[in-house]
Amino acid sequence: MYSFNPIPLVLRGRFLLSLLFFSLLSYSAYSQKGIIKGRLFNEISNQPLSFGTILIQGTNKGTFTDSLGKFELKNLEPGLVNLEARYAGFKSRIVYEIQVTNSKPYVLEIGLIRDEVNTDSVVIVASPFKRLDESPLSLQTIGTAEIKRNPGGNRDISRVIQSLPGVSSTASFRNDILIRGGAPNENRFYIDGIEIPNINHFQTQGSSGGPVGLINVDFIGEVDFYSGAFPVNRGNALSSVFEFKQRPARDDRLGFTATLGSSDLALTLEGPSGENSSFLFSARRSYLQLLFRVIGLPFLPTYNDYQYKHKFKLGQRHELNIVSLGAIDQFNLNLDADTTDFQKYILGNLPVQTQWNYAIGANYKYFGDKGFLNLVLSRNMINYNSFKFFDNDESNEKIFDYTSQESENKFRAEYTRRSNGWKLNTGVNVEYDRFTIDNFVQQPFGTIDFTSKLTLFRYGAFVQGSKKLLKERLILSVGTRIDGLDFNENMRNPLNQFSPRFSASFGLTKNLNLNFNTGIYYQTPSYTVMGYRDTETNELVNRDITYIRNQQLVGGLSYTTKNNQKFSVEAFYKKYNNYPFLTERGISLANLGGDFGVIGNEPATSTSEGRAYGLELLAQQRFYKGFYGILAYTLSWSEFSDEEGNYAFSSWDNRHLISLTAGKKFKGNWEAGVKWRYNSGTPFTPANVDSSVLVAVWNVNGREIPDWTQINSGRIASFSQVDIRVDKKWYFQKWSFNLFLDIQNILNAAIPGPPVLDVVRDEDGFPLINESQPDSYQFQFLENNLGVFQPTIGIIITY
Repeated sequence: MYSFNPIPLVLRGRFLLSLLFFSLLSYSAYSQKGIIKGRLFNEISNQPLSFGTILIQGTNKGTFTDSLGKFELKNLEPGLVNLEARYAGFKSRIVYEIQVTNSKPYVLEIGLIRDEVNTDSVVIVASPFKRLDESPLSLQTIGTAEIKRNPGGNRDISRVIQSLPGVSSTASFRNDILIRGGAPNENRFYIDGIEIPNINHFQTQGSSGGPVGLINVDFIGEVDFYSGAFPVNRGNALSSVFEFKQRPARDDRLGFTATLGSSDLALTLEGPSGENSSFLFSARRSYLQLLFRVIGLPFLPTYNDYQYKHKFKLGQRHELNIVSLGAIDQFNLNLDADTTDFQKYILGNLPVQTQWNYAIGANYKYFGDKGFLNLVLSRNMINYNSFKFFDNDESNEKIFDYTSQESENKFRAEYTRRSNGWKLNTGVNVEYDRFTIDNFVQQPFGTIDFTSKLTLFRYGAFVQGSKKLLKERLILSVGTRIDGLDFNENMRNPLNQFSPRFSASFGLTKNLNLNFNTGIYYQTPSYTVMGYRDTETNELVNRDITYIRNQQLVGGLSYTTKNNQKFSVEAFYKKYNNYPFLTERGISLANLGGDFGVIGNEPATSTSEGRAYGLELLAQQRFYKGFYGILAYTLSWSEFSDEEGNYAFSSWDNRHLISLTAGKKFKGNWEAGVKWRYNSGTPFTPANVDSSVLVAVWNVNGREIPDWTQINSGRIASFSQVDIRVDKKWYFQKWSFNLFLDIQNILNAAIPGPPVLDVVRDEDGFPLINESQPDSYQFQFLENNLGVFQPTIGIIITY
């Protein structure tokens, strides 16, 4: 586990930032009013809603839509506002935390759903929180302003969601997302309905995560985060589904946004590309490698990424969205940083790594009178390469050399219809995948050396129906999906992956709801598990592996108020079957944990079982009269079976999680927020000291070998962290300037990691032999404090 502190760069940059800031202030001393514009339409048919009402919540400012459903609110003071859209006979909708600025109009496309119970003359009051018929619970919606201002979040959705119930992460600086006791690879991500494989740089193959987010938050309108009750059109997920909905681009002229943070520079362009089309494009380049070299860290990460969206309105009934994003990640060693024992340890076991990936897709939408058709075609690919020479000397032999590629080509067709209180969603999906690997690893007890190639064909179908009864007090939803994969005979039969699910919601009062969901979910094992081959015969070893099966049961209560408040309690139970069991280690894959590198590339059987269960409490105040806040508490257990069938804590077992986030918007365009998080500690497996420090073993491994007979018997100490963020915005004639200060771990609290076993070295860095055991090195345990006081001063310029 590695961490860094960018204080030297921040201190050196304060003077330059101050000069730049005061120069900008002197350039223009007056501000201009802001604009909110957009379109109000029927979400099902895309027909414009003429003469609808648009209101700024809490004020008397508003307007009406024209005959084309278009609206424009002018002369607005810059700042955050909530906007409410109303139309007779439709459920009204609130759009939260719109950042009004003079530098560009805020563009909205607001779809409303017809109310099947009330007459056309009635306006239904909007609920401040989203609830879907098929997912009445375990759903949170996060707006772009919430992501940007989150203290310690660094504009990264993987960190922001840690403020929500049921969500944890590893104690390091990685963005591994752990939802309700599940592993990081149990999450699925979609952008505008197009699946993408990962949302982080430097991801771990066979898992997920990574230290830096990949998605540019300037593109995001809102994020729907499901921690359960997954819709049937989102398959292959066991712990969560993320739906990123990108905002519309400005349509008046070409504009740009520049963001300078602690680790990278990002530029975003947007504007019209024709009468009925618009685009968003961004590119980002990190300078972490420069910072790390100055600080003297032993590794030098560099990342680059891009993101692109192009929207075409092809008449009233046709719409096409093209989405793409990609990244290049490089991880080199700084061999000059070898002064401390910890630096030497890191250099001794960390390989050189390079990754690149991309995803591109098109989502075509046809609107009928009572429903719409989606056709989604996409391709994604990722390339992994890593290697290491003995003693980091290229004149020596390689002890590790790994290259792998994963590519997926996907097509999905689905139809959604609403009529007479019913909602129907049905569709099919097919997928062609290709996986290759060239793996060479020197191990203390043998060498792994094989190449592998897999081509896989996936297919599935799904249907879900929802019905509102008793004047919408009772909502029922039932659905199922089936999935198949031609890896082996068992997986080929889609009936073996029959996935029924059922949801219900009953309104005890106008604002209090009793919610329930149960379902069976399936997920394929990782490519690394399916593609592993025997070194001698080159035959696939894990031919009998099968889908992971997960049964879920969730129930709870939710209460909302007209002042944008929500209080909820949910209990969950997840039962795992057919989880990969690593036969050589004698452990479940869920007990292996996550780190940089490759997970699951070894012999496995589908024989492990597991369970995760717990309770979640949430109190949330959405933006209202300048204040917002979230208090979340999670009590949970996560356990998987060992070699003898006994349950042991998984690597994702977080017993107590508490998060408190609060903020206030002040006069003069100042905003401040604070976040406090508490974690009672996660398990770890102690080192097998005697085996690890053997000369023959350490010379190859360079790190400890876990003692799998004591699987996750240790637990790191509890820890807490406080983050703060302060923003100040200035609005000028045609552009705006945002200066922010974000400090992670402002109290510089110690965050303990598992103890690190290392050998004792002489002054020249060579390991010392244990005189009483000449076949072993002397050893020591290094302190592993992951707590870092990390301040960031950043600027955002929008034109």
